[in-house]
Amino acid sequence: MKKILLGFLLLSSVIDAQNNLDSCKTLSKINALIQKEHVQPKPIDDSLSVFIFDQLINQLDPGRNIFFKSEYDSLAHNYRLQLDNNILKNDCSFIKSFEETYQKGLQRNLLLIEKIHKDSLNFNANDTIRLYKKAFPVYMNASNMEKIWRKKIRYDILSDIASHGQNLDSITINFNQETQTQKEIIIQNEICKINSQLKTIQTIDQKIYALFCTYFDPHTNYFSMDTKSNFVSSLSKEKLSLGFLVTLNEKNQIIIEEIDPNGPAFKNGLLKKGDEIIALSNQKETLKVTCASLEEIGELIASDSNRIITLWIKRKGENNFKVTLEKELIKDEQNTVYSFIIEAKNKIGYIKIPSFYSNFENKNSSGCAEDVATEIVKLQNDVIDGLVIDLMDNGGGSMEEAIKLAGLFIHHGPISIVVDNTQKQQIIKDPYRGYLYKGPVIILVNGNSASASEFFATILQDYNRAMVIGSNTQGKATMQTILPLEQEEKDFVKITINKFFRITGKSHQATGVLPNVKLPILYENILTKESDLPTAFKNEVLKTDIGFKPYVKNSLINQLTKNSNKRVNSSPYFNNIISLNKKIDAIVKNPRTVIPMKIEEFYNEQLLITKLWKEISDFKDESINLDVKNSKMNESLLKVYPTERAIKEKQISSLKSNHYLNEAIEIINDYLNLK
Repeated sequence: MKKILLGFLLLSSVIDAQNNLDSCKTLSKINALIQKEHVQPKPIDDSLSVFIFDQLINQLDPGRNIFFKSEYDSLAHNYRLQLDNNILKNDCSFIKSFEETYQKGLQRNLLLIEKIHKDSLNFNANDTIRLYKKAFPVYMNASNMEKIWRKKIRYDILSDIASHGQNLDSITINFNQETQTQKEIIIQNEICKINSQLKTIQTIDQKIYALFCTYFDPHTNYFSMDTKSNFVSSLSKEKLSLGFLVTLNEKNQIIIEEIDPNGPAFKNGLLKKGDEIIALSNQKETLKVTCASLEEIGELIASDSNRIITLWIKRKGENNFKVTLEKELIKDEQNTVYSFIIEAKNKIGYIKIPSFYSNFENKNSSGCAEDVATEIVKLQNDVIDGLVIDLMDNGGGSMEEAIKLAGLFIHHGPISIVVDNTQKQQIIKDPYRGYLYKGPVIILVNGNSASASEFFATILQDYNRAMVIGSNTQGKATMQTILPLEQEEKDFVKITINKFFRITGKSHQATGVLPNVKLPILYENILTKESDLPTAFKNEVLKTDIGFKPYVKNSLINQLTKNSNKRVNSSPYFNNIISLNKKIDAIVKNPRTVIPMKIEEFYNEQLLITKLWKEISDFKDESINLDVKNSKMNESLLKVYPTERAIKEKQISSLKSNHYLNEAIEIINDYLNLK
């Protein structure tokens, strides 16, 4: 027996050593690739070590209720300033140390939660809980562990009761019963979460690969074959899909929001809009929504390797049931260019570009630029007087598509400056000579417009070829490519290889594209921007004397801006947006940091959030009713593809009262009058 046990221990140590060696080989390959190809590589030193260590601790223990302070101190002493040296020496035994300490903490929590499950909780204690907006020190130890976890569970119970209760009187009357019900739910969810975390301990090495990459900049990332496939698929207008969209409601429930009439969910016929997804399975593992992270759920649904998905559905007034769907390759309507005509004082074309998708893997499929060109031809067939291009929430995509698209609106000349890791400046020129469309253009942007969207918007803005209106954009002025770590192509790095600059030498990196006309947009102050990311590049300016000829004079742009600002400042709609944003900022940016552990306090806090949520949900301004319709050519196509009519009608409905589109139209009207 002793010989068998010794053999097992020896085998385990050999496997661990091999795993550590494999991890170091992967890190070494990642580093070699980054040092060779990255636009601004950094040395492997203590700053990298501190970044990886601190970020890994934050990812593994964000609530500071897994590691003991003594365990954290030991890890910090051994590795916080040493990870760079370990990696360079091909010694990745630190990964095993993190795994063992993490596993120990999770198993310890599991035993404690099972103990608390059997005990009663005291909701009469006069204590408080402190909430932190940012990472805070690890402080848990053996003596305060149970107190921390009891308070956490009480906090979760009080939060859930407050969020579901109709009024304080009914909550008070049913309080004892509700606490028992919610305690059972929350305890089971915590146990489920810990068991899920225990299953993913072996992925700590991949977290370290990803952190190693993002140390160089936020957009350099490690990809497995699966994540690379998912990323490429996200930049395509065709993808394997179940054929429905979901939303997260105020109770963090996953609700089916829309069903594609061309997808497998519609063909199956069992799902309805408003159904709640409570669990899902890829036939290998099952995730309960209440105890899985949104990231895990998203990966399970999105992964192309998961072709068959089973959903457990909850529908009001009916028994829970399950549905099994097989993904199909369908057109992604949420990621495809579309257009409409707005009949007003002048006839205006509208084109929505959801992303700069490309035909990366399907050469028979058109890319974004070609699809926009097609829509422009359709609109010009109806003789439009102006064009609005909507890039709101367009997170970017293919830079090649953005270059092609800019060429449709610029006659000829330079459009951008690109810099690589040799600091060599390359001038990007318009790939086409002549215009596809010559009329006035307005570009709509917001804080989620990023990368290729910003690239395209700055080109037309610098040439005075278009006015950009909306809010400051994301602030990403870098280009990435995906490179394999080796010939077998099992692991990849999405790596930042270029910085791009405007033809003026300026950059929107970290600042975003500043619109000609700033329009208030809901939630704009709480969006995460490039400048909020710890490893984002700073803004730079190049010295350049590139000559180019603006499309119209600055004086005309200035006059149009002045007229627009006057309208916006007096607009009830935009002033209401400003008012709502102030209320949102007050709650999100300045939350209470110390909350008494009493149901009255939780209810009053929740009441503020519920009232604001309702005010936002109910906020509608139908003082405008734009006459939006399909172009003649698109109307003819709908007779051939009638299943797309419902989608078009929903898109038209959302544009009829769109104040951003309305202001764009007003600017075009001004332009036509002044020109």
